[in-house]
Amino acid sequence: MSTLSLVQGELPTTAVDDFSALEQRILRAVEVVKHERATRVEAEATAARLQSEKDAQATKLEHAQEQLHTLEKEREQVRQRVERLLKQLDEISA
Repeated sequence: MSTLSLVQGELPTTAVDDFSALEQRILRAVEVVKHERATRVEAEATAARLQSEKDAQATKLEHAQEQLHTLEKEREQVRQRVERLLKQLDEISA
């Protein structure tokens, strides 16, 4: 029996085994790609939702800052009025 005939006899089995192994690797790669795509879609959806929430919070923050500024102005006006009234009361007492 020659070496050539031995190798030829083994090639189909080895080739089939190699092909099966390659097929399994390709199937695993396809599953990994599917999983990664699904994960990416989920991450993009989460990012979009968080961006929307951030925008809403930024709007609320701006509104709250405006209210704070308005209230600080009003407080300063009230403080000045109270000081004027106290000054007038001091003048009446004196």
